[in-house]
Amino acid sequence: MKPGKTGLARIFDAFKYSMQGLKATWQHEAAFRQEVVLAIVLIPLSFFVGHTTIEIILLVFSVGLILICELANSALESAIDRFGGEIHELSGRAKDIGSAMVLISFLLTAFVWGMIIYQNFLS
Repeated sequence: MKPGKTGLARIFDAFKYSMQGLKATWQHEAAFRQEVVLAIVLIPLSFFVGHTTIEIILLVFSVGLILICELANSALESAIDRFGGEIHELSGRAKDIGSAMVLISFLLTAFVWGMIIYQNFLS
């Protein structure tokens, strides 16, 4: 076990680091800011689109998945960029895979929202 804080002190530090990560992502990633705005619109809307608790959970979680994937993609890009700006096939591949992760989260969100809207309003 590595030395360090334990108990509540560790929890408070972890929360502080998480908030620093959110702040850094907000400051440096335009895509994350756009997706937060999307979440601010869609999450309240999910309470009108979803008719059951499960539907609302699916709608909210699908939007949250976009934010989680964007955070992971931003972390990946930051780590790769730390090693320099030179072009490298593996760096490009890793960034493309991170971007694909975000795309899949958007596609899943569109599918969930589309199916629930169809079921509740169009069928």
